[in-house]
Parts: sequence; structure tokens; C-alpha cells
Amino acid sequence: MLPFIRCSTVPPEQPDHAAESTLDQAAAELGMGGDLAPEASADAYRRRMARRKEVQQQRVGERNLEKGLVLVFTGDGKGKTTAALGLVLRTLGHGEQVAVVQFIKGGWQPGEAKALELFGEALHWHALGEGFTWETQDRERDRELVQQAWQRSLDYLAASDRKLVVLDEVNVALKLGYLQLEQVLEGLALRPPLTHVALTGRGAPAGLLERADLVTEMKLLRHPFREQGVKAQAGIEF
Repeated sequence: MLPFIRCSTVPPEQPDHAAESTLDQAAAELGMGGDLAPEASADAYRRRMARRKEVQQQRVGERNLEKGLVLVFTGDGKGKTTAALGLVLRTLGHGEQVAVVQFIKGGWQPGEAKALELFGEALHWHALGEGFTWETQDRERDRELVQQAWQRSLDYLAASDRKLVVLDEVNVALKLGYLQLEQVLEGLALRPPLTHVALTGRGAPAGLLERADLVTEMKLLRHPFREQGVKAQAGIEF
């Protein structure tokens, strides 16, 4: 028998978190459908999916809060900057303005920067590093550039005209000690209520993860550079 969910009626500004939890559980029990559903007959399957749709509509209806999000993309796997750039493209597609500040990176112009030039002033892109630490070989110069990049970031974080601010590889700057967690948390607090910020790079500190609204960890399972000796290729790494 499919689960029956009774939800209490509450004002929209005070969501019933217990009811939401029950709905989430019901959605998990009903499942995604397809061959994962146990029903053999088409009618029974249709009833399950109809109930799943009903539960999903209730879940979506009860989640009506809008806010500026702190999104962290970290981990050893590939795809952190790529995920943030997906947000950039979406935001630009909705006619909003975006700023990207790249820490550490800067020794080359990546393909995404070239491609996104067509958005003109809607996108401000700053690559303010000079490359990886083993390329620059100058710790104090790296630290100075990171602090300059952070000052530029603060301008965008406090501005009301940028819907999304991407701080690319800022987690690496934190890990290297070139930037302090307190600085970043204070900067995040400057944002207008509906401004989103995405922070990328491996090694995101625990304090940042605790502050974030969304955290995605990219897990490395296989990489052609490591296993096959394949070099960085245009369109894939840059």
C-alpha cells in the first residue's frame, strides 16, 4: 500500500519542518520509478507515480523561501570551476550580472573567459593570480596577489548589481594560508540578501562548509592525467 501523508496547514512564512521531513521520507519510499518500482502492472505503477507526483508538488509548494546562497564546490575531483561556470551561464541567461574573481589562476586565458566575452559588461572577469605555486616560486608575491584579489572580491560582494559572484580557487588560497577564514566569512556577510556566491577549490575549511548553504564535494575516481599520462587539453582543462 502506498503511504498516506497528512500535512498540517501552517502560514507560508513558518514552514512545518516536521511535515517537510515526512514528505521527504514519503518521496524516498515512493522512489524514482522506472525499473526501480516493484509494481509489475501498468495500473499499479501509474498509481505509485501519481502519488509520487502529489508528494513532490507538496514538497515544492512548502519550500517558498528565496535567499542569496553560499555554494561551495570542493574535493579532489575535477569539475569544481566547471560547476560554478554553469551557474554563471544560467545567471547570465536570465539577464542578471555576474562577477568572477580567480585566485591563483592567471597564467593563461581559459576558454570559458573567451567564450563569455560576448556577454560584455554583464560579466566582469578577473584572473588575478600568476599561476600555481610551483610556477611562481614566490610566496610573498602570491600572498600579495591573493590579498589584491580579495579586495576586488569585496567590492563585488557588497555591490547590489551582481546577482552572482564566483570566487574561483579561493579555497586553495585559504588552504595555503594566503587568506584567512575570518576575512572570507566577513566578506560573505556583506552581500545583499539575494546575492549568490560560489566558492571553488579543493580543501575548503570546515568553518566555510558550516557557513555554506550548499556543499558539493567532487570525488576523484579516475583521471587521464594520472592513469594514462594524458596532458591538459583545450576544452577539458582550460
